[in-house]
Amino acid sequence: MAKVLFMGTPDFAVPALQALIEAHEVVAVVTQPDRPAGRGRRLRVSPVKHVAIAHDIPVFQPERLRRPDALETLAGWPADVFVVAAFGQILPQAALDMPAHGSINVHASILPRWRGAAPIHAAIRAGDAETGVTIMQMDAGLDTGPMLSVRRTPITPDDTAQNLHDRLAELGAALLAETLPPYLAGEIVPQPQPEAGVTYAPQITKAEGRIDWAQPADAITRQVRAFTPWPGTFTDWDGRLLKVHRGTASAGSAPAGQVVMVDGRLAIGTGDGLFFPEAVQLEGKQAVSIDDFVRGYPHVVGVTLG
Repeated sequence: MAKVLFMGTPDFAVPALQALIEAHEVVAVVTQPDRPAGRGRRLRVSPVKHVAIAHDIPVFQPERLRRPDALETLAGWPADVFVVAAFGQILPQAALDMPAHGSINVHASILPRWRGAAPIHAAIRAGDAETGVTIMQMDAGLDTGPMLSVRRTPITPDDTAQNLHDRLAELGAALLAETLPPYLAGEIVPQPQPEAGVTYAPQITKAEGRIDWAQPADAITRQVRAFTPWPGTFTDWDGRLLKVHRGTASAGSAPAGQVVMVDGRLAIGTGDGLFFPEAVQLEGKQAVSIDDFVRGYPHVVGVTLG
């Protein structure tokens, strides 16, 4: 049983922390500070903090881990290894080098493809056939450290960022549990990442959810799946925001952004093919099926969106 210091914040990190709690001694959890959220702007505790509190594990929430006082606190816990999963801050080299066995990271892609903050969204939007999880040693670069283990999973046509996120979180936890003991025993030789195939997945902004109807229908479908649930995809209609929650692509032709009826189904013209929305949400309203939307707003047919 190793002494592990865990760093993580969102839901993705929870299965990894739970796996460590079951098999090792988690001496402390480092997570992002509580942040105001929601309409009431009440402080929201991170999912990882909830788990730590439930297991009486000390919690440390530095605003900036690079500060000398934060590093001093970090050094006070006798950890054999630091394990990081979606923590949300860049770790300075001084922190990475503290434990005897260094620091390892659970990353939601098959490195070196999709280094960065949003690999799950990027893989879906790019149309990748598969993705996975990489356990890697951490260095000063952005997800550039040598790899310890990799596990793959196909990306299905129905996968959204949400269900792929959930699958990769569980996959990462299982792979971490398998990798950590032989790594600590010196039985794994870290492998440098390939120089070919490097891509980056930067942080997503809400503005990226706007649909460009000049794009091919297949690309719009992937955008909708990649941005479910956040930031969501949207267009403009009649001066109001219209969110598109789900849809499919098919052959056909209509001017980009124009709403047409095809065999009794509402479709939207794109740069290549037709996009058939299945669920939408008009600003200020509840999400509804496209059939219900057309019944409520029949005059949408013939307009140009965006």
